[in-house]
Amino acid sequence: MSLLLALIPPLTWGATGIIGTKMGGSAAQQTFGESCGALLLGIGVYLFFVLPTGVEVTGRIWLVGLFSGLFWSVGTAGQFFAYKKMGVSAAFPLSTAAQIVSNALLAAAVLGEWTSVRMWSFGVLAIALVTFGAMAIAARSNAEKRANNKRPHSYGQGLLALLLSTIGFALYFIFPNLLFKVGYISDKIHSANNGINYMTAIVTPQAVGQTIGSLLIGLLILHEHGLFKKPAFKNIVTGLDWAVGNLFMFISSANPAIGQATATTLSQLGIIVGTFGGIYILKERKTRDQMVKIIAGTVLVIIGSILITNLKVI
Repeated sequence: MSLLLALIPPLTWGATGIIGTKMGGSAAQQTFGESCGALLLGIGVYLFFVLPTGVEVTGRIWLVGLFSGLFWSVGTAGQFFAYKKMGVSAAFPLSTAAQIVSNALLAAAVLGEWTSVRMWSFGVLAIALVTFGAMAIAARSNAEKRANNKRPHSYGQGLLALLLSTIGFALYFIFPNLLFKVGYISDKIHSANNGINYMTAIVTPQAVGQTIGSLLIGLLILHEHGLFKKPAFKNIVTGLDWAVGNLFMFISSANPAIGQATATTLSQLGIIVGTFGGIYILKERKTRDQMVKIIAGTVLVIIGSILITNLKVI
């Protein structure tokens, strides 16, 4: 059951890009709408689970959630900026690979989830397989490469944005468990109900942080003047989809049977859903060579994910 719950995030997050494309809007509108959808689900979790079950929501939990949400806003804004500078086909695989490596290694090294040389060896191999698979899935065609080569000055800016995005997403992922690791959150609060209480308590303040962050970034950095127009409100649907995956990702990361390293790596498997959804739902055209790479990459990602979910029994 724990593994099935951990597979919800890649399904919902893989569909986020498809839903967002269907809803339309600018990068800032999509980010703000997505955060508003997350806020709606966060309020629902608070009203229908946290309050009725008496889950403790302290000031410290609010601070952890708020900062986690703000970090998410930085990661999302950096990702969208990189899309504009490098193109989605170039930036998306790099972003996915960077998140896989940073999140899994941070969880393993900082949170101490990999406790033996054997786990580290197979864990690094699993990360490598998923990363190479992700790169193959999102490989560009020759025509796309030629188009990107015509604007090399933008590539460096895109890489810098991806670096900032990776840091933002890594902190968003690891912050709740990191604050427990350093003693800011007590073991009693963190471990209650197998970690479910703590992670569900975080969801609402996290969504508040996401909404505040996306609003500030949209207005002050992206200079978007249509944040409260129809496209942003349509993307609330995108946010609800994303928020469901976010909830189960954090619940899985708190579960000792799964852990942060495995949960975050599995969450990135949404690249498979997003890629095939883009091909068959959004009718994105792929060359024969690209389809071969997509299939090969999918196999690598599946093998790597199976390996990393079985680290504790290897």
